[in-house]
Amino acid sequence: MHKAMVNIMLDRIKDQFISEEVFCKNILELPVSMWMDWKKGLVQLPNDKMQKIKNLFSDYEWMLLHKIVSQTIMFPEKRNYASVEYKRLKTVIANTWIKSGLANVELITQQRFSNQELLNAPQKHVVVLRVVMNYGEWGYDDILEFFMPGIVQQQIEESKIDLLEWLDENLTDTYAEENTEDKGND
Repeated sequence: MHKAMVNIMLDRIKDQFISEEVFCKNILELPVSMWMDWKKGLVQLPNDKMQKIKNLFSDYEWMLLHKIVSQTIMFPEKRNYASVEYKRLKTVIANTWIKSGLANVELITQQRFSNQELLNAPQKHVVVLRVVMNYGEWGYDDILEFFMPGIVQQQIEESKIDLLEWLDENLTDTYAEENTEDKGND
């Protein structure tokens, strides 16, 4: 699997779960050694395990991930910054959707998983900012989710501005820059 794609997937796992090992044990139900071999490109994961990884992303995020990977194939110098670029583009797109006035924004303080195994896995204390572009057709909404430290909820609640204004002023700094400080060397 392409290194840039793996790095973006790992970034999502690290945003959401306490560790890769917890994700591997509780979600994928795989030995950590197999997980490490997969990251190195030495083995393939079964389709059902890859589906579990894919389920961490919305359809729109999955499409964006593939666009970023395509860019890294055409421009190899971008490979080292795939995770950072993915997060940056998500914030650019979310801000564009929000400014259009057509997007809905939700602050989810407790992740609502339909998958029972995700409910049982130890997770980080995060809040999820979900930006949804609704087209009026069931099942075709585009969704971007931003996993942010739990303290963000308190910042938003204490803020004298509404959620949309807070997002406009803080989304890029809080999500794309602070959470990627140590990820520039993917």
